[in-house]
Amino acid sequence: MAGGVARRRRGRERDRGAAAVEFALVAPILLLLVFGIISYGYMLSFRQALSQGAAEGARAAAVSPLPAAADKQQAALDAVNDALDSYGVTCQGTAVGSNLLKGTTDVGSCSVATAACANDGTKECVTASLDYEYADHPLLPSVPGLGAVLPDHLRYDAVAQVSE
Repeated sequence: MAGGVARRRRGRERDRGAAAVEFALVAPILLLLVFGIISYGYMLSFRQALSQGAAEGARAAAVSPLPAAADKQQAALDAVNDALDSYGVTCQGTAVGSNLLKGTTDVGSCSVATAACANDGTKECVTASLDYEYADHPLLPSVPGLGAVLPDHLRYDAVAQVSE
């Protein structure tokens, strides 16, 4: 009887060892999957903030009650910066070729421009453009192998007709 109990115990100990080996084989894949989902989800959240920032910037400039172009551009800049503030990204300047910054690092470009509307040349439209170089400046530390599915650039343009 004692021999049967000892055999059962040895069998359980061998099973424990097998479970540890199985976990060691599966854990890296599981962790890669979890961190990949987190990284991709955060990028999607930032992409939505860029899109919203461009739309809000164009809208703010279009409905600004101040007639000067510089005031309209400042309203757009404020709206863009409000949308991107939680990610630590700001737009410095409003002219074409202005810098999108994360801290003090140049991570892309931003601009607000006013011109005649493409569909009706008699009206004025505001275009807000944001371009973030995501491959070079990811918001989270990169996960090996995830670069193949993350975009190189996140670019958004929004156009709004100036209200009269």
